[in-house]
Amino acid sequence: MKKFIIDNTKTLIFALIIAVFIRSILIQPFYIPSSSMEPNLFVGDRLFVTKFSYGYSKHSFPFSPPILNGRVLSDNPERGDVVVFKTPADNRTDYIKRLIGLPGDVLQFIDGDLYLNNNQIVKTIKNKNDYLFCGNNEISVSTYEEKLPNGKKYFASYRNDISFKNSDKFIVPKDHYFFLGDNRDCSKDSRFLSEVGYVHKNNLVGKAQILFFSSDPRKGSIFLIWKWNEIMRFSRLFKKIK
Repeated sequence: MKKFIIDNTKTLIFALIIAVFIRSILIQPFYIPSSSMEPNLFVGDRLFVTKFSYGYSKHSFPFSPPILNGRVLSDNPERGDVVVFKTPADNRTDYIKRLIGLPGDVLQFIDGDLYLNNNQIVKTIKNKNDYLFCGNNEISVSTYEEKLPNGKKYFASYRNDISFKNSDKFIVPKDHYFFLGDNRDCSKDSRFLSEVGYVHKNNLVGKAQILFFSSDPRKGSIFLIWKWNEIMRFSRLFKKIK
């Protein structure tokens, strides 16, 4: 009996070590809890984030232990990447947003249009009558395809009634990044300096790569197998994140 307990304890410890290694060094699953990245990511999406994409910091590990000073094996993210990061406000909460501004960039909203280094981001209307969620409420939006200077394209939506129109200039500091949610009028992001603001490179957790599972929690629990035709978003399974 004693040998049985010891053997199983060793097996459990090894399994935990392997799980922590994979989660910290290679890949980690994340759940989307908010609608700030609609129309591209929905509440209930589950995705894989690669931890090695930008190198490693203390935030690569569970509970952010102070075992690394700065970032090692660092690689720079690209404009347009969908990134998981720790919010500067508490260095604990995970956020997922789209990287728009690099160190030294100047960003500003003018009459509802996004400007990057004094150049308007090209956007092409796709639908003027979309409906997205903002919390538990549906909002009427216009959805555009935006194109960044590096050629990265993605969909972004703006409210049709009250939209974020004008801002001061945001000047991204050295070693920091500027993030926006794709659901532009329902996102706490770098525009809100006291809540998110500019994100230091050490706060980057990883790059969102692929959806592996998706269900609509508003329609019920995934354990209600007889309702999977309503709850499951089968068309989103194993979809690459753009």
